[in-house]
Amino acid sequence: MFLRRVLPLSVVALTGLTLAACASHPQTEGLSDFGQYRCGQLDVRMTSSEGSDLVGLEYLNKRVLLKPAVAASGALYKAPGDPDTSFWGKGERGTLTLRGQVYPECLEPGAIESSFRAIGTEPFWSVQIEQNQMSLSRPYDQQLSEQIVLNETLANRHGRTYEARFDGQALEFRIAHQLCEDDMAGAQYPAQVRLTLDGETFMGCGGDRERLFRGAEWVVEDLAGSGIIDRSRITIEFLDEGRVAGRASCNRYSGGFRLTGEGLSFTPPATTLMACAPALMNQEQRFLDLMSEVVDGRIGRHGELLLRTASGDTITAYKSGSESL
Repeated sequence: MFLRRVLPLSVVALTGLTLAACASHPQTEGLSDFGQYRCGQLDVRMTSSEGSDLVGLEYLNKRVLLKPAVAASGALYKAPGDPDTSFWGKGERGTLTLRGQVYPECLEPGAIESSFRAIGTEPFWSVQIEQNQMSLSRPYDQQLSEQIVLNETLANRHGRTYEARFDGQALEFRIAHQLCEDDMAGAQYPAQVRLTLDGETFMGCGGDRERLFRGAEWVVEDLAGSGIIDRSRITIEFLDEGRVAGRASCNRYSGGFRLTGEGLSFTPPATTLMACAPALMNQEQRFLDLMSEVVDGRIGRHGELLLRTASGDTITAYKSGSESL
């Protein structure tokens, strides 16, 4: 059996990939035809401002005006008076920086990362796609085939399909943006993939796993089945360069995270030194203790973040719908 378990978080399956009926007209020069991107867990939209060269960057509950700036390629926009906030885009991809924080590569609906990786098991195989060229470690013999030129035959908001011929073989590779779980390691990925070589099909998972966690402020709603104190706030943000930060109840904390095919773990955090009511301090210590014991992180069926410890306790958090001050 080659099939990977696919979780029902998307309305389209691989077999349902069809050409989009239409796309919105480009609203800003040099950017996505859709005018929108997903930067990890953060959705952003670029809109024009009537009678002005400024563009609007919309995300969560915010709208920031950006001004065109000089760029060697693509389209660069910066916030006047705030050089640490900018958006650079070129076609279906972009880079978002908000107040110095760099978000995961921004992708228009259906696009794939500039360096897209995927794997399958039983038998093992892997691919890497860059600039419409594929490197393939083949099923069964693990022979590496490089610089396979791909022909993109389908592109819509749900995914991509590529075809090629090499060494006398017909190849088709399909990608659907649908949460995928590798049954062998249990790791989750943001895309389901299907590789077909001369009529034989192999299923797998692909994409950057950090995209499942980064780009959102996760608000904790439950600590190991005990809930949290009313009107208290515990948050988790996965940042660039393997950093994590947030509010622990009373104090803010910062540390690191490590995401591998085997699981997710956190380094011991540094915290501020405020004092609060005993109940809040106890809850804060409980949260920090649980974080130190986390061995796995995944996305649940309702989009929630589930952080699990070796003993089976779970921290449950949901994406915030607004930006914290």
